[in-house]
Amino acid sequence: MTDPITARQVATQQDLAQLIQQRQLSHIKVGLFDLDGVMLGKYMSRDKLIKSVESGFSFCDVILGWDIKDQLYDNVSFTGWHTGYPDAPVELLPNTCRELPLEDNMLLILGQLKGNAEALCPRGLLRKVLQAADDMGYQVNAAFEYEFFLFDETPDSAREKGFRQLKPVTPDYFGYSILRNSVHAEWYHEILALAEAMDFPIEGLHTETGPGVLEAALTVDNALNAADKAALFKTFIKVWAQKNQRMATFMAKWSNEYPGQSGHIHLSLVDKNTGQPVFYAANQKHTMSAVQRYFIGGLQQQLPEFLPLLAPTINSYRRLVPGFWAPTHATWGVENRTTAIRVISGSEQSQRLEMRLGAADANPYLALAATIAAGLQGICSSTEPSPAIVGNAYDKAIPEEQALPATLWDAAQRLRQSSIARDYFGSAFVEHFAASREWEEREFRKHITDWELDRYFEII
Repeated sequence: MTDPITARQVATQQDLAQLIQQRQLSHIKVGLFDLDGVMLGKYMSRDKLIKSVESGFSFCDVILGWDIKDQLYDNVSFTGWHTGYPDAPVELLPNTCRELPLEDNMLLILGQLKGNAEALCPRGLLRKVLQAADDMGYQVNAAFEYEFFLFDETPDSAREKGFRQLKPVTPDYFGYSILRNSVHAEWYHEILALAEAMDFPIEGLHTETGPGVLEAALTVDNALNAADKAALFKTFIKVWAQKNQRMATFMAKWSNEYPGQSGHIHLSLVDKNTGQPVFYAANQKHTMSAVQRYFIGGLQQQLPEFLPLLAPTINSYRRLVPGFWAPTHATWGVENRTTAIRVISGSEQSQRLEMRLGAADANPYLALAATIAAGLQGICSSTEPSPAIVGNAYDKAIPEEQALPATLWDAAQRLRQSSIARDYFGSAFVEHFAASREWEEREFRKHITDWELDRYFEII
């Protein structure tokens, strides 16, 4: 008799078939993440799933040809009316099998785009960058931190209110509050249990500054797993909230009255042959190795060109203003939370950097790919960073070349013009993603804001 198997033990098609049979499931959920980091998928019958794991299945490539509101791009060449929106091949990944505790006995399997579509697949892009790291002899470890607001609202009630006067689950500012997480301990326990069951475990969970805002730090893992876990965390926190008549938002900045929401990335490199961390040097200032310095130098040089992968929406740029815990230049410092890159010095195992530029709205695969690629380029070119910022970065005179684009449109142009981006990400991705961000800016320009009405309607 075959021993029972759990979702975390699934590695092969045979393991998956055994688990499905063991649970007597008729259907399984499959999903993949699009350019905006939104999870798309379907339920698939048991027989079709097993066959598809072996031979692949297909998904309409319109998922690469429309925006976050299902509006079709008119400025991309990969797919469109001119191609007829054909199917794109998808590879299902048994080793991503997870429990779906919010759906009783259900299982979830992740997929990734293959064939020509792989060039535009966010997970595929990260895998491509990680291959470059592997070729250089490095394994990348990473962990994501997310801030998100919770509201006593539903998708219907939020729309009925026009997304105004929304009620957060708790009032006022109260960061790191024991009072809040004790009174509402059941929420925290449910989130922690969900994260454990779905294999995106949370290392720390606390209130942040602002009404109804929480911060979750996910546990470190190899970079590909870390991105999977981050993308799943964002998706299923929203699922959990809505199943409990609440809403969670990962917008970069949902209100002018409160700080924005970050999606920070902690990152380090390990020598893949020896297993030794390579950012640590005991005899160097701040225990920073030359490799870590060059990595930071690469980030400073490339962040202005890679910005739309870390700040991909119109709203992302509402957060990148002085004094709101978000950087405005590609600066760095040691234990300095006013800079884009924070060096955390310590032991051999804890030496790392924190990429503080990314917002909570960024696609984890793309944000991590951009961070790694920029750092690798710095190592390849032995790029020395500028002097570390000491004190408040907002008050310093920063070199113009470290300035970040101020709008999504400008950021898309910098990406399109970047030869380094084309080297690491491929021209097909750069052209398509830049076009998708230009589309986003054009869609925004079609709308009249409340600010314009208030400012111009009567007086101008």
